[in-house]
Amino acid sequence: MRNRPPAGRRRVALALSALLGGTALVAVPMSAPAAAAGGLAVQYRTSASGATADQSEPWFKVRNTGSASVQLSQVRIRYYFKADSASATYRFACSWAVKGCANVTGTFGTLAHPTATADRYLEVGFTSTAGSLAPGADTGDMQLRFHQSSWQPVRQSDDYSFNAAQTSYADWNKVTAQLAGTTVWGTAPEGDDPTDPTDPTDPPGGGQTLFDDFSYSSYTDPAISAHGWNVRSNSGGPGVPGATWDPSKVTFPTVSGNKVMNLETSTAGTAGSTRQTEVLTKSVKFKNGTYAARVKFSDAPKSGPDGDHLVQTFFTINDLKAPMADDYAEYDFEYLPNGGWGEPGNILYTTSWETYNPDPWQAVNQHTEARQSYAGWHDLVLTIDSGSIKYYVDGQLFGTHDAQYLPERPMSINFNQWLIDLAGQTSTGARAYDQQVDYVLHVKDQVLTPAQVASKVAAYRGAGTAFVDEVPAP
Repeated sequence: MRNRPPAGRRRVALALSALLGGTALVAVPMSAPAAAAGGLAVQYRTSASGATADQSEPWFKVRNTGSASVQLSQVRIRYYFKADSASATYRFACSWAVKGCANVTGTFGTLAHPTATADRYLEVGFTSTAGSLAPGADTGDMQLRFHQSSWQPVRQSDDYSFNAAQTSYADWNKVTAQLAGTTVWGTAPEGDDPTDPTDPTDPPGGGQTLFDDFSYSSYTDPAISAHGWNVRSNSGGPGVPGATWDPSKVTFPTVSGNKVMNLETSTAGTAGSTRQTEVLTKSVKFKNGTYAARVKFSDAPKSGPDGDHLVQTFFTINDLKAPMADDYAEYDFEYLPNGGWGEPGNILYTTSWETYNPDPWQAVNQHTEARQSYAGWHDLVLTIDSGSIKYYVDGQLFGTHDAQYLPERPMSINFNQWLIDLAGQTSTGARAYDQQVDYVLHVKDQVLTPAQVASKVAAYRGAGTAFVDEVPAP
């Protein structure tokens, strides 16, 4: 992407190279014919067979009993248990998996209809990079475990899905399996089938979620790539020509007891000294629904003199296939703490793009702006449905944009911080700026209110879930 002239006043599209670096209870008996009809079978064993244990260890294998290949990203397993107390929270871990622990996800939920042996569940899923299962194939071992966040012992003897005697793999119908949202294996506790429309954890129409709490150790953490992110290192726009996109400037510090992603941009006043940062999804698979992030904008540098024309962002985008191509899409939150693009001071833009021509510059977009300081943490929410695009800041509607600008193709999710130019000040002293990101959330094909976003994020954190990606590839 290239800087746009002051008349354009907006950030242009990301280059494709940067994008790429992407009612009735259902009961299925354990007999082979029924399993074959359902398409999946689940085998279970426990590696911790005591009535109480430091952690519960349900291990699984999933077998494709159908006649066609199954994408693992469309498979969900639920293991049902009784919480040790009403306030107990749990954490999930994968010790080892044939498919790779980075490709296995675990989230916790609360049942709509608690029973004497179940009021919670662990839902095991797979990322989009987990691949597929051919007919007759299975996943191999998934050695999973979960424990109370407090590390108090867990009582298993009253858990619906637990079987102390099952210490070697065998079919087990007290766990359920869903394939593309339909239960095809197992019997849930009464009234709690995963596809029961009264279950608030499985809302109708879309609902597949990407959530990331950015709990990584460094930019070299292999989980970053495994979770579908690219920490940009390739050259190109936007920003100062000749500047470097530096992955080492993306760090994951702990702030007030919570991990965040920190994007640092620095310069000493020359292109060669300028370091910019960007993190984006490798998969281009996000379209309608809700996008949310908690982002900390900065007005002043953390070190050195102030005044640079800085851009701090959260946005979605796809590639411009040709100048003025009408299937381009981009939706931006962009904060300029020191102005730029002809603005003299603080300004926050939200912009919805139909298309543009980079040379000569021509843009078709709609924007909303506010000229004030947005330094500090802010909850940013973008919703896209069949009729409009809405932007929210800290729970308040910031802008509504027209159906003309709705996306026609999927997009990636991006964060970056960069310098428009080096004309904002005359100092040649070194300076550095930080933008921080607490979390990102996308819910496919569903429009959530800011309050619903906050509730969903709190539920993931309360369950100890740092990452989940259920959004299917396009």
